[in-house]
Amino acid sequence: MNDKNNTILYNRVVFKKRKKYQIAYKYLCNHWQLYLLLVPSIIYLLIFRYYPMYGIQIAFKDFNPGIGITQSRWIGLKYFELFLQSPYFSRLLINTLTLSSLYIVSSFPVPIVLAISLNECRNKYLRKSVQMVTYMPYFISTVVLVSMMMQMFSPYGLINNFMQFLGLNKIDIMSKSSSFRPMYILSGIWQGSGYSAVVYIAALSGISGELYEAATIDGASIFQKIWFIDLPSILPTAVILLILNSGSVLNVGFEKVFLMQNPLNMNISDVISTYVYRIGLESAQFSFSTAIGLFNSVISTSIIICVNKIAKKLSNTSLW
Repeated sequence: MNDKNNTILYNRVVFKKRKKYQIAYKYLCNHWQLYLLLVPSIIYLLIFRYYPMYGIQIAFKDFNPGIGITQSRWIGLKYFELFLQSPYFSRLLINTLTLSSLYIVSSFPVPIVLAISLNECRNKYLRKSVQMVTYMPYFISTVVLVSMMMQMFSPYGLINNFMQFLGLNKIDIMSKSSSFRPMYILSGIWQGSGYSAVVYIAALSGISGELYEAATIDGASIFQKIWFIDLPSILPTAVILLILNSGSVLNVGFEKVFLMQNPLNMNISDVISTYVYRIGLESAQFSFSTAIGLFNSVISTSIIICVNKIAKKLSNTSLW
């Protein structure tokens, strides 16, 4: 009797699995065009993201380009120990964490405020104009952005010429170490706030109009609607974006930092990514630079996992 019942249960399980596979296959056949669009992205990820992982092993080898990766000698964690014991380690880590943390804290609320302001704007043409003007800087390349900053803040730039016209002394703002972080952060906010606000605008557009009507009937003010309707509605989106941004704490944008870097602000602007560039490409220490990059990736992954767990406990919103 037990064998018969087990056979019946087994057949039911097999039938359900077979039915699921049939449904999935039918869905795939009916929507094959959508899956075909994924092929270029998958190929890109395989070639430029997964295949290069093969080279991570040189972080644990004394890599010699003449004999290749597989023939190079294994040396274990030697380069990781060298980096941790390096006199530059503390400076690089402090500069990277400080710059990233300040940028995240300063830039994260701006798109939210911008999105809520545009959502509350009742003038259609003004809303569209402001959204377009704030969105356009995102398409300016990093090289052009830094060139604009140099033209404005150099000793013979627009700002210093205006100061000279007022009878004030010229200041080489780009070379001062104290101005590096504010300029990096403010230029990043100016360039990326409009683009980041699009996500929040989309989240705000999905809020039911009945909530606003009920709040109006109850006599709620604009600020009360924002506090009790808008902010709770976009909170899950904000948490997800915060988790994603936390994963890039150690991955400060190399291009912008490198272009703004000079010998006078090196004590502030030298971060892990620029150090990897100098060690890997200028000094040709490929194994050492790979070890530093791998260390950076492991710490970033650990941070995003921790932040994701904290966000899940506090707000029930997480990536997984």
